[in-house]
Amino acid sequence: MKPFAHLTDQRVVKALAHPLRVQILSVLEHRTASPSELAAELCVPLGNVSYHVRQLQSFGLIRLVRTTPRRGSIEHHYELIARPDITDREWDSLPEIVKHAMVGAALAPLGRLVQDAAAAGGFGRREAHLSRTALMLDDEGWREASTLLIDLCERLDQLERDSIERLAEGDAEPSHSTVVLMHFESPPVAESVAGAEHHEAAVSNAVPAG
Repeated sequence: MKPFAHLTDQRVVKALAHPLRVQILSVLEHRTASPSELAAELCVPLGNVSYHVRQLQSFGLIRLVRTTPRRGSIEHHYELIARPDITDREWDSLPEIVKHAMVGAALAPLGRLVQDAAAAGGFGRREAHLSRTALMLDDEGWREASTLLIDLCERLDQLERDSIERLAEGDAEPSHSTVVLMHFESPPVAESVAGAEHHEAAVSNAVPAG
């Protein structure tokens, strides 16, 4: 798992509102790739991808790792240096239109990832989990929920480090997984449903994890 880069530069934070840059970072989180490979995978013109790759490199989010001769030209391969992490203070200072753009840019590839995983049987494992829980929280509850999710992310990071150590010893076969955590304020219609179905899991896997 790549380390987090705390972003304090407003230019960098706003740059991440562009959906193509979010998609590029998502690909580079898992492997190195060149602009031409990214363009083919994301179905975007090469010129557009090359421009945004240069911007992400200038912000210090990705770096060039190698070059490959390719039919009379040089192909540049990049990798993610660190996953961008926006602090609470930076998020509070962003205009609402930028927040909406960044959330939309992050959700678009996430939705496709979940759909592709479901189609490929990614939820078939006994340990897989899919659930939704409606909550009624006050301000203190929101703060405690936020802290709980941050602690969970840190625990997941440690679980991956432990797994990598065991894999290096040849004790197990590698298996890629994705954990999606969402906690958001429900829109008015959903809130009325939440009041009637308080703390009810609307969607859950048939076999509990563990």
